[in-house]
Amino acid sequence: MLRMVTIGVYGFDGDSFLRRLRHADVRVLLDVRQRRGVRGPEYAWANSLRLRAALAHAGIAYEHHPELAPTTELRRLQYAEDDRRGVGKRTRRELAAEYTRRYTTEILDRADLTPVVAALPSSGTAALFCVERDPEACHRSLIAQRLAERHHVTIEHLRPG
Repeated sequence: MLRMVTIGVYGFDGDSFLRRLRHADVRVLLDVRQRRGVRGPEYAWANSLRLRAALAHAGIAYEHHPELAPTTELRRLQYAEDDRRGVGKRTRRELAAEYTRRYTTEILDRADLTPVVAALPSSGTAALFCVERDPEACHRSLIAQRLAERHHVTIEHLRPG
């Protein structure tokens, strides 16, 4: 049975993030961010170089999948909807319908997920990683849904706390 988890940055610190990955038996982290940095000193641990070093120390492999990241234009579309709704990126609870439609047609429908599935670890699991706390507020949930529907991957969404 193929299994995968998803996880974000917000709500974790570096130690709790790694504990959560270890508890889920994550062997490889698939970073689906376009820009691999996070603003704010409390999230400096999630910036690419620090994150990769911490993962290597924990024995967790790292892969960057920029082909699954939303474009700058798509992120701006979501930010505009966040502004309209009066929510911030760190408090968003859902994706805008237009963002979801466009991400699906412009990114996900063009992506070949077969190599991602083929590279899943034979023991343990892989984690789709982005920034948002809640998967429903992040494109990683759309990737996860596609993996479940078309590749029969069992998905679990990891949350802080």
